[in-house]
Amino acid sequence: MTKRWVLFVPLAIMGLLFGAFIYRLVTPAETLIRSQWIDKPMPLFDLPPATAGVEGLNSSQLADGKPRLVNVFASWCIPCRAEAPQLEALKAAGVPIDGIAIRDRPEDVATFLREYGNPFDRIGSDMQSSVQIALGSSGVPETFLIDGKGIIREQHQGIILAEQVPEIIAKLEAMK
Repeated sequence: MTKRWVLFVPLAIMGLLFGAFIYRLVTPAETLIRSQWIDKPMPLFDLPPATAGVEGLNSSQLADGKPRLVNVFASWCIPCRAEAPQLEALKAAGVPIDGIAIRDRPEDVATFLREYGNPFDRIGSDMQSSVQIALGSSGVPETFLIDGKGIIREQHQGIILAEQVPEIIAKLEAMK
């Protein structure tokens, strides 16, 4: 009679497992992959121009004393097209923006810039995605907020939405 509680142990274990299963169903998992470079200097790189008439990009140019955005994009990226007006709005507000074109042909980058505008001061061509990988970037579009010393302060994954433009401008102003 004293060992009767042992019969309920399997039921209790099953209840705990069921509770853990329900908890994982209702608790969303983290889906964003955060860069390990936040609050660290931009990794060293020197990228050639992504298209004619636009200067290439190297990491030393990002430590010129001015906070800026570095936007990882591609001409073949549909969300990048939707993001283009917000980048133009940031440029119109005086935000310096540099680009890194991922696995893109020069003629396709040129067509993209003609069709959607060119908010970029410089665009580096990252044909092998080596800089993208070094940054911990998980896709396109992706934007990094860089302080005037070339330190990555924030990562924005996905499209910059119109309502986020004032917030981004304020964050860059605070870095001055």
